[in-house]
Amino acid sequence: MRKTTWNFNGIRAFLSVATAAVVGGAVLFGGSTQGAEAKPLPRLKVSENGRFLTTEDGAPFFWLGDTAWELFHRLNREEVIRYLDNRQERGFTVVQAVAVAELEGPKEPNAYGFLPFKDLRSVEPATVPGPNNDYWDQVDFVVDEANKRGIYVGFLPTWGRWWKKDQGGFFNPENAERYGRWLGERYRDKGIVWILGGDRNIDNDEERATVVAMARGLRQGDGGAHLRTFHPRGGGSSADYFHNDDWLDFNMRQNGHGVEYGTYDGTRREYERTPVKPILDGEPVYEDHPVAFNPDNLGHTTAADVRRPLYWDLFNGAFGHTYGCHSIWQMFDPEDPAQWEVNRPLTSWREGIEAPGAAQMQYGKALIESRPFLTRIPDMSLIVADRIQSSIPGAGTRRFAATRDEAGTFAFVYVPLGREFTVRTEAIKAKKIRAHWFDPRTGEARLIGEFENTGERSFLPPTPGETLDWVLVLDDASKNYPKPGAKKWSGNR
Repeated sequence: MRKTTWNFNGIRAFLSVATAAVVGGAVLFGGSTQGAEAKPLPRLKVSENGRFLTTEDGAPFFWLGDTAWELFHRLNREEVIRYLDNRQERGFTVVQAVAVAELEGPKEPNAYGFLPFKDLRSVEPATVPGPNNDYWDQVDFVVDEANKRGIYVGFLPTWGRWWKKDQGGFFNPENAERYGRWLGERYRDKGIVWILGGDRNIDNDEERATVVAMARGLRQGDGGAHLRTFHPRGGGSSADYFHNDDWLDFNMRQNGHGVEYGTYDGTRREYERTPVKPILDGEPVYEDHPVAFNPDNLGHTTAADVRRPLYWDLFNGAFGHTYGCHSIWQMFDPEDPAQWEVNRPLTSWREGIEAPGAAQMQYGKALIESRPFLTRIPDMSLIVADRIQSSIPGAGTRRFAATRDEAGTFAFVYVPLGREFTVRTEAIKAKKIRAHWFDPRTGEARLIGEFENTGERSFLPPTPGETLDWVLVLDDASKNYPKPGAKKWSGNR
């Protein structure tokens, strides 16, 4: 793996390709957000109805995450800036990264030659006084630079492999709590959401106790400043292990790397659990990923494959969504001969950040934010089922989905292809309805028109006969909501 060396009398390695600026005594590199220190990001909390996240003053928070699992471990500072600038431009609000990474994170040094721990027996963080001279200084840099750009860090203390004894793990309940407390103290004032777990099932009592102890240590260290959740194995949910635990603030699924609707209906099941907790798909299918891990038969995914789960998840009750690109999560660099390569990445991470699906995620966010946020509910009854229900509401990659607000002032129907369908417009509590087509590929909205609400109405998407997706937007015309996706709705929360 490529290594970048720090000179402890300053920083060398890439001064020739990065612009340095001194801000408040810290050396910064790169980019577009290199001014004065940003204000701390507001703390996040669960909404009063238990379905969403808000800031501490009650403003809705849309989680648009990116799986950058190896961000702390593999990139140097110039590269971090390049990545974060790109994600800020595309409207991401969270990047999900792992402190002790899967790809030999405890044993393979970061870009500056540092390891996270003094040894794997004590699991004591390897820290050295002063800036820029240990592994955790680099983690600090990433967190601070993300926060400056208005991006929270979905911070995994460790990948799940490292609390699995049969996979070479070294965490146990005692050292996990101690480590969690140290992390909590170090990052208590940062824009963080703690994500326990790390893509592994819990198979015995000791593993469960280790995760719970780490969660307890985090809370001891940060004093309750940050929300906590759990990232499960593919097809699983945090609710499988911890739904009734008080420490688990919201549920996270890993719906996984298939492209059919049946992979994603678990989001709706978690939405319907009691007690009520917010639900998020923390790892859906990645762009450019081998479909269902079977590229020889099924090929690799496209932007359309990652758009569909965005709307399926949101319309099934998720409070936000996480995107992923196969080359980005592993920060793949084909020019580095020593680097691990996992499951046939198609491009470098530098090319991956320009993938079209990543830019299209922000349009779904903008659509949701253009209407009342905290009253939205899933409602498949909006869609009138066809005599042949495999056609409408459909199945596989052709599945329709629908959501509306509780008061019936608006509704969205996700339409994955150009087939005529019928909507029960009686769900819109209005005499007159204003309708738009919203394009998930461009974020543009087309006015269909206004019509009297007669209880049912049929619609044909703008691209009949094609597998191009659209969102039908139906509004109570008297509300005068903004054009779908054009700006945030500024009415009552």
